[in-house]
Amino acid sequence: MSERRYKFWGWGYEDQIPESGEAEATVARVSEITGVRPRAEMRWPAIDRVTLPDPRVQPPSVLAGIASTDAHDRAAHTYGKSFPDYVRAFDHDFECAPDLVMWPRHERDVVAVLDWASDVNVAVIPFGGGSSVVGGVEPSVGEGFAGAVSMDLRKLNRVTDVNVADRAAHIEAGALGPVLERQLKPHGLTLRHFPQSFEFSTLGGWIATRSGGHFATLQTHIEDSIESLRVVSPRGTLETRRLPGSGAGPSPDRLFAGSEGALGIITSAWMRVVPRPVHRRSAAVWFKQFLDAANAARGVVQAGLWPANCRVIDAEEARLTGVGDGSRHLLVLGFENANHRVDSWMEEALQCTADFSGISDESSGDAPNRSGATGSWRDAFMGAPYVRETLIAHGLIVDAVETAITWDRFPEFHRAVRDSIGEAILRVTGVPGHVTCRFTHVYADGPAPYFTFHAKAPKGGAIQAWRAIKAAASEALLAAGGTITHHHAVGRDHMPWYTKQRPALFGYALAAAKKELDPAGILNPGVLIGNGS
Repeated sequence: MSERRYKFWGWGYEDQIPESGEAEATVARVSEITGVRPRAEMRWPAIDRVTLPDPRVQPPSVLAGIASTDAHDRAAHTYGKSFPDYVRAFDHDFECAPDLVMWPRHERDVVAVLDWASDVNVAVIPFGGGSSVVGGVEPSVGEGFAGAVSMDLRKLNRVTDVNVADRAAHIEAGALGPVLERQLKPHGLTLRHFPQSFEFSTLGGWIATRSGGHFATLQTHIEDSIESLRVVSPRGTLETRRLPGSGAGPSPDRLFAGSEGALGIITSAWMRVVPRPVHRRSAAVWFKQFLDAANAARGVVQAGLWPANCRVIDAEEARLTGVGDGSRHLLVLGFENANHRVDSWMEEALQCTADFSGISDESSGDAPNRSGATGSWRDAFMGAPYVRETLIAHGLIVDAVETAITWDRFPEFHRAVRDSIGEAILRVTGVPGHVTCRFTHVYADGPAPYFTFHAKAPKGGAIQAWRAIKAAASEALLAAGGTITHHHAVGRDHMPWYTKQRPALFGYALAAAKKELDPAGILNPGVLIGNGS
């Protein structure tokens, strides 16, 4: 039986390409709602139409057993899942493919690859599931290197130890979400970190990008679950002490969380895990005014209720995802717990939402809700990456800008960012686009808004148009006080604005850490620490 392979150009597996009728129906529905008209369908990429550059380097004999120059492997490790990644893949442009793909089987292989790469001046790009939407895994490293290697860590995929008393598990960094959850399930435990990319992303990738996961409130990012890390750098291997907490200086765990493979390669981690939830209640709450929905979410979290799910979805996005008709805004609420019922929490939360004129459509019970508005929204959320690549294949620009801002600045921030995206789309493409907003996470002091936009891609200039829209949105959100990214990481795409956001002196300190840990600068060049930063 042949192994089920990932697409070399997009989301999911090779057998997850929609039939032409299904794709046309998706495009027609989105076009009707957004007003953005598609072009003729592009053919899906085919590996026999891809021409790859000849490898510039060959592995030494000791690494030959874990190295691949297979065309599918090299193509599949060329791009992540950003808009320009898709456009170039659809054009069969894989000029920046890695020379080699390395598949380490254990930490010793990681050390050996870094030793060799440092000696021969080969760049190394750590690779988990390849789900980056910000140019974080592209082996575009410039002319200063003899070659580039993509190091795929997915063979380091075991849960090697579970400590039930401490509610902690030692997990190798290459474990995909479903893989690590299957190994935790017999212990009645879960990491409970479910980003949209869960099926196709790894623990190491989550940590390296400070992934935002399942919980919409309180402990929202993966670093909240780290107990200790083990990291291999070109200078050596380090392991942080496993503790429930420590005040011993700046946290080394926090240095590597969000480092995007530029400082070292995370090989394993002790992670805090929790019992699997059995008590759940969820509700859809509808509002006539978007700011009422936003203020209701603020009321819920500031009351200290901390729901697992607390996501505001504006009326247009609710309509686009098939959970509303475009006349009302939606707040999705959900509570869950392993030990006791959550009825009182939901009742308090619904009282908060009622104070802002919210009308609830509750689904109660201890089974995960798969019906009604909350279930429909969840299904649309999980299927969104497949819809996105279908729309891009038909000549639409589809992307998102995600950020965070404090509550007092949110109303003006929301207007400014929406307007900047809409104006940029019209200026660049000549026709109006479509912009929606939802909250992915909510804190006591502010939300994490996620702006999704659809626009018609100019023929032959799709990437240039996308860059102009992205730049306008990024400038607007920084000017209004937001962050360039809340959970998508920096990658290459966000570097111009990340260097503006971070304090200059911190940039120099980060560059100094890079120089100490990676003297030859071979780890993911151009990501997080640019030239001269």
